[in-house]
Amino acid sequence: QLQLVESGGGLVQPGGSLRLSCAASGFTLDYYAIGWFRQAPGKEREGVSCISSSGGSTNYADSVKGRFTISRDNAKNTVYLQMNSLNPEDPAVYYCAAEPSGSYYCGGRGPGTAADFGSWGQGTQVTVSS
Repeated sequence: QLQLVESGGGLVQPGGSLRLSCAASGFTLDYYAIGWFRQAPGKEREGVSCISSSGGSTNYADSVKGRFTISRDNAKNTVYLQMNSLNPEDPAVYYCAAEPSGSYYCGGRGPGTAADFGSWGQGTQVTVSS
């Protein structure tokens, strides 16, 4: 059974950093594009970043460019989201999602939409507060 588990969320002060992890079980991530999304209370789920199956292509939402970095370690079956310079606009539940690379390619169209991905984790809460 395909399963994604996010971890690494928590409380951080403005300007601080967190690294989120998305660990896969029941399948190998090698052939999947991965997206990170976030959803704040009362807002729609928005794409934050995506990475192609090989890791050779990444995309970011404008709001996180230069602050967040997505990466993957296929040997560990894990994708990461390094978040630096966190600000009051970033708090949300962060989700990772997977889609077979044959169905979705993380290319030049931004970080993707929720409809592009079929498998989701349960989310991890990120809070930014002094």
